[in-house]
Formats: sequence, C-alpha cells, structure tokens
Amino acid sequence: MSVEQSSLVLLNISASEVNNLKEGINFLRNKSDGKSYILYKYGETMRACKNMCKHQGGLFIKDIEDLSNRSVRCTKHNWKLDVSTMKYINPPDSFCQEELVIERDEDNTLSLVELKPPNPWEAEPQVPEDLAFGEVQVTYITHACMELKLGDKRMVFDPWIIGPAFARGWWLLHEPPHDWLERLCCADLIYISHMHSDHLSYHTLKKLAEKRPGAPIYVGKTERPVFWYLQKSGVKLTNINIVPFGVWQQVDKYLRFMILMDGIHPEMDTCIILEYKGHKILNTVDCTRPNGGRLPHNVDLMMSDFAGGASGFPMTFSGGKFTENWKAQFIKNERKKLLNYKAQLVKDLKPRIFCPFAGYFIEAHPSDKYIKETNLKNDPDELNRLVRNNSDILTWTPKPGATLDLARMLKDPTDSKSITEPPAGIPVFKKSWDFDTYLVTINASVDNEIFLYPSWIEEYFTWAGFEGYNLVIRMIETDDDFNPLQDGFNYLVDFLDLSFPKERPSREHPYEEIRSRVGVMRYVVKNGLLWDDLYIGFQTRLQRDPDIYHHQFWNHFQIKLPLTPPDWESFLAKKRQHVQ
Repeated sequence: MSVEQSSLVLLNISASEVNNLKEGINFLRNKSDGKSYILYKYGETMRACKNMCKHQGGLFIKDIEDLSNRSVRCTKHNWKLDVSTMKYINPPDSFCQEELVIERDEDNTLSLVELKPPNPWEAEPQVPEDLAFGEVQVTYITHACMELKLGDKRMVFDPWIIGPAFARGWWLLHEPPHDWLERLCCADLIYISHMHSDHLSYHTLKKLAEKRPGAPIYVGKTERPVFWYLQKSGVKLTNINIVPFGVWQQVDKYLRFMILMDGIHPEMDTCIILEYKGHKILNTVDCTRPNGGRLPHNVDLMMSDFAGGASGFPMTFSGGKFTENWKAQFIKNERKKLLNYKAQLVKDLKPRIFCPFAGYFIEAHPSDKYIKETNLKNDPDELNRLVRNNSDILTWTPKPGATLDLARMLKDPTDSKSITEPPAGIPVFKKSWDFDTYLVTINASVDNEIFLYPSWIEEYFTWAGFEGYNLVIRMIETDDDFNPLQDGFNYLVDFLDLSFPKERPSREHPYEEIRSRVGVMRYVVKNGLLWDDLYIGFQTRLQRDPDIYHHQFWNHFQIKLPLTPPDWESFLAKKRQHVQ
C-alpha cells in the first residue's frame, strides 16, 4: 500500500558556504543535530548523500588511495563508495547509496532534502496489458491543457482556455477547439498542477462553474493551497479534492494517478503520473526539478514544458549591465541551456513518446510589443529534433484539437491513424483576444475609494507582513508605457523597520525602483494578489543597486503573502468615520 510522500530538509547551506565548496568530495555537518553528509561537486553537477555506510551504518572518510577525489571509505569494514555515481566499488557490483535531493534557490543557497519514499510510483506495481486502438487518446487543447481518454474515463489537465494570465501579460497563442467547454464539462477528472493563472484560470473555471459547479477537480497538497483565492474569485466550484503527494489515487479498476511535488518549489508546484492498465503517462508541467529529479523511466508518454520566458528577467530590467545587447545574449543563452537540459532529461528518462507543451503563450497586447519582440521562446520542433538525435524516442508537436492514439503509436509509429489532425481550415493561432473585456475589470481598481487615502500604502505593506530585511524600494505608478503618472503614487518602503520615509535612509542599503502599471498594481493591492501578476506578467520595470536578486523579498511577495486579502472594508470604515 502506498503511503504519503514527505520531504525533510536535512541541511541548509548558505550562499557563502556554497561558494566555498571545492571540486570533488565535501564533508558537511549539521551543527544543530551533529549529523554528517557528503556532497560531491563536479562543475555545475552536484550529488549528495548521508555520511552513513549502507552496510552497518559506519562513517565515511576520505579514501586516501583515490587520486580522483571521487571515493570515500567506511571506517567500519572498509567498504568504498564512489560518490560521483553513488555506487559501492568495494564490494563491487553490490549496492547503490540513496541520494538526497539538492534544492538550489535563486539566492544561491542549497538545501539537502530527503524524500520518503523516493520513488513512490513503485508501490503496488502493475503489469502492462495490451491496449486496444482508441482506448487511450490524448487531445491537445491549448497551452498546458490536454484532454485524455482513458478507457471510459476522461481527464483534463490545466484548463487555461480563455482570457489572459498573469493579469494582462500572457495571452493564448493557439485557438482552442470550438467545443472546449463541452469537453471540460464532460471530464471525469480535472487536474490543476499549481496556482499560476496559466494553469489555474479563473476565467476558464467561471465558465465551467456556470454549467457544472460539481466538476471533480484534483490538486496536490501544497503548502500554499492551489485554490487559496477561490472564495475571493467568486467562482462557485464545489468539488475540489486535495491529494497527498506520492499516493496512488485509484479511479477505477484500470486507472490511477499520483501527484508529486517539485524539488525547487515544493510549496506550490506539482506534476502527475497517470497509469492505465500498467501504461504510464508522465506530465512534469512547469516543475523545475520534479520530485527532486527522481522520475520513472520508460513511461509510454512524457509531456513537459519547453519554451522559457516565464519571468520578467531580464526583459523588464534596465540600468547597469542591462543593455539591449546584454539582455538579448542572456536570453539566447538561457533558452539554449533550457532546450539542452530538457532534451537530456527526456533522453535520460527514455519515454516511448515525448510531447513538448505548456509553453504556447504570447504577449499579445499592443502595449507589450517590446516584451513580445524581446522574450524569445524555444521552438518545440527544435527540442523534438534534439530528443530524436541518437535515440529511438518518438516525438509529437501537437496542434489544437489534434489527437494521439497511444496504442497505435506504440505499435506502429508510421500508422497514419496514430495521430488525427484537426480538420483542414481550422485556425491554429489566435488572431484576436478581446482585450477590453478583461482590461476593464483590471482598470476598474484605479478609481477605487481605497486609493483616495494615502495611508493605504502603510495598510497594505503591514498586511503583507514582510520586514526585518535591509532593502529599500521605491514604488512608482505609471501609465501603460511606464511613464510616471503625475497624480499617481510615488513612495519609499524601508523593509528593515517597515517604515515609509520621504527620502532614502543614510545607512548603507540595497535599493530597487519598481515602476508598475497603475491598473494592475492597484488591482493586485485591492485583491491581495501575489506579485506574480506584476513580475511574471511583465507589468513592471525594475532597476536595482547593487545588482542583487533579493530572494527573500520576491519569494514573500510572489508566494507567501497572507491567504486572506487586506480588510479594506474596515480600513474604509475608519477613514469615512474620521472624515465625518
């Protein structure tokens, strides 16, 4: 019987300690509990394990006979472990050492994390059975949304099918099938991987709720609830199921699924494994390091994101090194690194079929022309070419409404019926997005009564709850072209003591200037939304001195804001009473 997967941080390594790691073997110790660990470093590659021999729990020390600096020796019985491979070399061909997950944060700190169990999908294994043609079908809808037919059950992934994501920054690249709502309403299961609005689309779910509020939705048991904003959104969904990590969820005799956490953002990101008659489908969605890098090999179908560009960095930055040439070269290099990483990950896991998806968005609004031209995305066909190079992995670049028949594809990839393309003449790319419908709602916040009172600033940042950190920011409200508004707010926040000075303090302090489109900024403030709408949605322009990423600040405002919005009703009641 499978048990809920848990993760435990065994050791935190500071940025300065990370910089001091040497090539080869590093012995580390947790000063609080005295437990020891081994970290092996070779360039950018790192592996880690407990400093405990698998034989009888002896302590490892450096193997002085090993000139390559890759092996350690047990002090009890002289067993030797090659930590570059995590395989024991004495006795040879014997055991492998259980690895720890290495989580690397954006501020260059590391954490050594233990997953229990590490490979939960191995619980209660099933022997693959033969599939009939048409028994398992996968239909691409748009972006990260797939519809799966699994026997007599239908499942939908991440339905963002109408409206923008991240306030007004992202719009759908592809035109979804005309019957998308009917498909969604007929789903037996809907999986939503995480709270980002290109996966959890309240615009889409509102349409679903109007027709079928009891549609069964499944999400992982993340630290920040996926549907934390549901009540405030006004969307009436009544059948949301929160699933523990690493436990098989049996749907019927043949179908089960398991949700896994991300190793980099376990507080919010998840991925999923489906199994039907012993045939596995792996969807890693947006996870940076799904399940800490431990994933099933040889699945029948693997899906993964591919595009890049899901960040305001570096397009929204200026000053210092952030010239147009520097940004263009950085973006080019990062996209290439992502493409090669994804290709290697797929080749390592060796799925029978690979499908890149979850990257089909566009900065379509005319005011974001600069971002659209600068924020280049990877080409899914190029990724598929890399995957097929020196491998026998099959690939699929889907069009909206196209369907893959798993049994046909596995039996004969050349079978013309293995992929059914949408009818000729059906548009693939969107040509209009109905901007005004959605921007009217966002911009309505500009004239909200809250912003008649300058003390909203203190009220909001006090509610946000971030202080005791040496950082000063200047917030500037702007028009759509990021020009400061004459009657907009322009203010300083000092997070060391959460004060709001008129001038920057005289002490030494890091400084950031954040220009934000007034409509989106006030919409975020009014509703207590996460700052992903600002940062990932390209609704800011930033300068910083010195050029340092303040992880604690951004992590708080992008992930850790309070679950309930500011109490603006009480705020306004006090202000009105004071005016009277």
